[in-house]
Amino acid sequence: MIRRHQSVQMEQNKKRKAVNEAEMMSVFSLDELNEDLLEKVLAWLPAASFCRLRLVCKRWNSVATSATFKIACSQIPCRDPWFLMVGQELNQSIVFDTSEWKWRSISHRNLLYRNTVPVASSGGLICFQTISSDFVIGNPLTGACRELPSAAPTSSAQTLHAVAMNSSPKAQSSYRIILVYSELAKLTLKVYDASTGFWENEMMLHRKAESSTMSGMAGNETIYFLSKAGDVVAASIQRCSSKQYSSVLIIENGEEVVYFLSHTGSVIACNVTQKYFFEYPRLLPVYSEYSIDVVDCKGEMLVVVLSEFLESASLRVWRFCKEDRAWRQIAAMPPWMSHEFYGKKADINCVGCGDNIFICINSSKFSSCVMCDVVINEWIELPKCFVNRRPIEFVSAFSFEPRMEVSV
Repeated sequence: MIRRHQSVQMEQNKKRKAVNEAEMMSVFSLDELNEDLLEKVLAWLPAASFCRLRLVCKRWNSVATSATFKIACSQIPCRDPWFLMVGQELNQSIVFDTSEWKWRSISHRNLLYRNTVPVASSGGLICFQTISSDFVIGNPLTGACRELPSAAPTSSAQTLHAVAMNSSPKAQSSYRIILVYSELAKLTLKVYDASTGFWENEMMLHRKAESSTMSGMAGNETIYFLSKAGDVVAASIQRCSSKQYSSVLIIENGEEVVYFLSHTGSVIACNVTQKYFFEYPRLLPVYSEYSIDVVDCKGEMLVVVLSEFLESASLRVWRFCKEDRAWRQIAAMPPWMSHEFYGKKADINCVGCGDNIFICINSSKFSSCVMCDVVINEWIELPKCFVNRRPIEFVSAFSFEPRMEVSV
């Protein structure tokens, strides 16, 4: 009887405790937190909520604008990426939020002044190029932006091949912009370091001794490949303006390496630290028609290729094996998805983020955006984006972390 009474008493105590906890939670308010704890709690909110903080109450409005709140935000290790979308008319006001898997509009029009075009991204920042070929660094989430000093090369006739950007994970406001220009035989670099606020002196790169000789091409041979307009052309790649200088910057063994596509579609690697470059073997044979792009997936350079073969189209991801100097396929879109691209003369523009690759596929006949998880080889087509009930077609995207605290 005593044991039964004790059991009943314990059960009643548990119920009473649960009721008390429920009552406490029902009356608990974030207003009970001190300023420091409140800022730390709000810092964990999804990035899309930051813009609405000021509308909740005066206290939250004060938090959203405080310097200590930005410090709390900087202590969040990582945020799900957003993709800044570029449309046919270079409208950079749409982003895709991967945390909530939905399209969003951003209204920071000051980032679009002087008809700027996004050309590179890293961390929470995006690099834009103006019509005068100067560069602007901006934070798409806050709208903060700053124009960099002019970086005009010594000769206006020098061709710009790539614009790469790198920011420190610990201090994303510290970033570097790397330009690669001049002829392939004498590539030149110019670097902007945000910590100094100046462009460094030009650096000449030498060709690495074991580099392949222009992919084994004879001097008079012509390479054919798909242009950005979807037509078969020769002699030069016609990329859309937002991806004209498509490149990735990767830290390998403590050294900065910039990867970009040459005018014939082959992959060029520039070691900024050691000041040399080399050319990778061609992925597809001469005279093949294809669309190609380079991406960065967790600090590794990968290549995405859309090609046609045996009356079908294939979209595949490749990794270069340095041991045997050969390309290895690591992911491929299911044939039932890629077959619809056959005969459409489609073009791809890609950006990597973590284990995923965001791919814009477009031609004069259709437009589509897909996400590929290269680890599990999973391909997902994104929902269409509608503005004023009309579908928007995108030609490229740039990945960034939506961070309030990153300054320019």
